[in-house]
Amino acid sequence: MEQKPKITVVGSINMDLVTITSQVPQVGETLLGDQFQMNPGGKGANQAVAAARLGAEVRMVGCVGSDRFGADLLEHLQQEGVDVDGVVPVTGSTGTATILVSERDNRIIVVPAANNEVTAAFVEAKREIIADSDLLLLQLEIPLEGVQKAVEIAKENGVTVILNPAPIRSLSTELVRAVDYLTPNEHEQLLLKQERTSQELDGKLIVTKGSQGASFFEGGEELTLPAYPIDVVDTTGAGDAFNAGLAVALSKGANVSEACRYANAVAALATTKLGAQTGMPTAEEVEEFVRSRS
Repeated sequence: MEQKPKITVVGSINMDLVTITSQVPQVGETLLGDQFQMNPGGKGANQAVAAARLGAEVRMVGCVGSDRFGADLLEHLQQEGVDVDGVVPVTGSTGTATILVSERDNRIIVVPAANNEVTAAFVEAKREIIADSDLLLLQLEIPLEGVQKAVEIAKENGVTVILNPAPIRSLSTELVRAVDYLTPNEHEQLLLKQERTSQELDGKLIVTKGSQGASFFEGGEELTLPAYPIDVVDTTGAGDAFNAGLAVALSKGANVSEACRYANAVAALATTKLGAQTGMPTAEEVEEFVRSRS
């Protein structure tokens, strides 16, 4: 039996509160909406669930609140096969994303809450989990000091690091040098290049381009792998699906080109269902999908 890759995800865990309405209220106005949904979310949790469905042994490091959302999200992660020994309930509320979806636009308010407790000291206390990993997967919805400490521990122990720089913020030279792969979208790539030189970035960049696929650097040349054409229902979580697919493929020994091709397939399938985690495919579904397209 093939040994499962060990992937540790250090990141955010949120409850997404989604209101669907035909019209956004003006200041002081009250309207009746069409639908309301509560969905597990947070980029860290999204990527952890996606990697677990793809067959990896996944450990999550993060914080939830001492409220009902926190209990529900912990139970959900466990049901998805994610090890939550590194997730700590803290005093206060769980992180939330309040999402207003209308015909004209989407409006989102994120309250990090418990995610703000994933500090350098918190991550240091989870050193053994990170050190005993094949790959570390990170995003930027937790304090930057926590991200930096996780990377430091990983590199001390020879663990490969993928940093998904979203939401984008200023990154130190030391952090950029330490990570093995940076996975921005096109907008995030532009902002990264305003601060960092091409020499610092090119060998690390894997850029997600939505319907255009993904690009990476090989032999100093930028190459683009086209996306798989598919009927899209919801793109929420597609980037997280891509990162999870990339992490699983790389940790199994795939080269960057092979890993990006696999990640493209995972991301494509993730867009066929409504919700960030709902559409995350299994390894078997990805295998069948790729076979049907070859």
